Amino acid sequence: MEYMKEYHYWLDSPCVDEETKQELIGIENNQQEIEERFYRNLSFGTAGLRGIIGAGTNRINIYTVRKATQGLAAYIISRGYEAVRRGVVIAYDSRYKSREFAVETAKVLAANGIKSFLFDELRPVPELSFAVRELNAIAGVMITASHNPAKYNGYKVYWEDGGQLPPESANAVLDFISSIDIFKDVKYMEEEEAKRQGLITIIGEDIDNKYLDNVQQQSINPEIVKRIADDLKIIYTPFHGAGNKPVRRILDRLGLKHVLVVKEQELPDPAFPTVKSPNPEEKEGFYIAVDMAKKENVDLIIGTDPDCDRVGIMVKNKEGEYVNLSGNQVGVLLTEYILSQKKEKGTLPEKGVVIKTIVTTEMVREIARYYGVELIEVLTGFKFIAEKIKEFEEDNSGREYVFGFEESYGYLAGTYARDKDAVVACMLIAEMAAWYKSRGMSLFEGLQELYGKYGAYLESVKSITLEGKEGVEKMKKIMGKLRSNPPQDIDGVKVVALRDYAVGKRYDFAEQKEEKIHLPKSDVLFFELEDKSSFVIRPSGTEPKIKIYFSVVEDSISLAQQKIEQFKNSVISMINA
Repeated sequence: MEYMKEYHYWLDSPCVDEETKQELIGIENNQQEIEERFYRNLSFGTAGLRGIIGAGTNRINIYTVRKATQGLAAYIISRGYEAVRRGVVIAYDSRYKSREFAVETAKVLAANGIKSFLFDELRPVPELSFAVRELNAIAGVMITASHNPAKYNGYKVYWEDGGQLPPESANAVLDFISSIDIFKDVKYMEEEEAKRQGLITIIGEDIDNKYLDNVQQQSINPEIVKRIADDLKIIYTPFHGAGNKPVRRILDRLGLKHVLVVKEQELPDPAFPTVKSPNPEEKEGFYIAVDMAKKENVDLIIGTDPDCDRVGIMVKNKEGEYVNLSGNQVGVLLTEYILSQKKEKGTLPEKGVVIKTIVTTEMVREIARYYGVELIEVLTGFKFIAEKIKEFEEDNSGREYVFGFEESYGYLAGTYARDKDAVVACMLIAEMAAWYKSRGMSLFEGLQELYGKYGAYLESVKSITLEGKEGVEKMKKIMGKLRSNPPQDIDGVKVVALRDYAVGKRYDFAEQKEEKIHLPKSDVLFFELEDKSSFVIRPSGTEPKIKIYFSVVEDSISLAQQKIEQFKNSVISMINA
């Protein structure tokens, strides 16, 4: 068995440290665990590596990090002297071994003659993206597993534009990685020697200030914030992650006077002890903040994930209870706020563009149409939004990026970074709350106002966790079944079209015709129904999950709420049948 051969290769190698060997010895009688850890190499895609921390080829550890870095180094070297000279920026979040993996990355790059700019402590993802551009580096590496549970970590690679590594570059890096022996072919230099040779440079406050300057430039109505600052109360929680300092600094710069912090979740902690999962998409993590909010009568609760690229909020409803808004709901509020205020001030570009992903609410299409702004749709993943920003800069079309977001709580205003940025989102959400308060409204009431203006769009997501080798096979089986035998109706409502992004085609069942989809290939199925409802199914690219996205539109939000629950249950039953 190949995985047993790999297991013994690690166990017998003089390159493997004693602690790792003891971990491997501890599973010697567990055949299933050995197979799970060694049946494959941890996959490297456009988002880099992500996996459970531990010994093995299918785990993230210093050896898999070193091997990935050696592959990245080989790719950079293949791009010539200029690429090597520019160096790589490295940042990390609060997870287990994040600092260690960041240093190991720098040591391997140094041994290959490539200098690193290593942050002095944890930083958010968007600051890494900004720093790559600011320092004119050839690449960036972010050690993070985003909002995954505590047992995970990851290795995200960015390219010179500040966006995640594009597919063709990722494939080239993967080819280099695949040709490398994990122990024999990896070079690394001791940290102190690398610093002595100028191959590791520590960076910090100077980049922080420049980054926050760029974030602050995205503010639209700072004067309203100052006018409302005495009355607006906000609670912020970084969920033990990298957002604590930058978010509080930007809210302070904005002029807010009453920002309370959830002390129990303030400091970095890789165990994330107060939450089941450090994910601002899940309202359960806000329980301490909600208790505080009730006592302090706050207007808004904001939370960011460990690497501070996603943000979730809770607001008061009509009954005075704190309820969470979805990523789509926050996205449409921000889109309306940004477009309406820029139009009012005369700063909305003539050829402005808003970008959303294919699984993000269609309500934003109506908002863009209302303000005469182009809407562009891209595949799931913020890297595709970043690619469009780069395209606008290079194609001389005159199009200007205004705002982009995805339903999974990721937003970006401005082009200083090329990934979703919870720091700028927190600033704009707070500013938007002040704007609505100046009109005598809460954000919840603002959302109801939008439903009256554009229609009641409502979305929901169901994630089904399918871990391990069996999980991968089950995902393939589900997708294969839906492709070969798509449903004709859901609860009597006809399925009128299927978009299969894996083959790049839209099948119109009513007209019995095919249309080409002009997007990169991706394992996604999008089912359109006669009543404008839809559901989308895709395996996650970063987690062991299959995700199903549901969308309905009705005349009122109460009708939409009733409809979406029945719709979800029917689709899930059909998939499980």
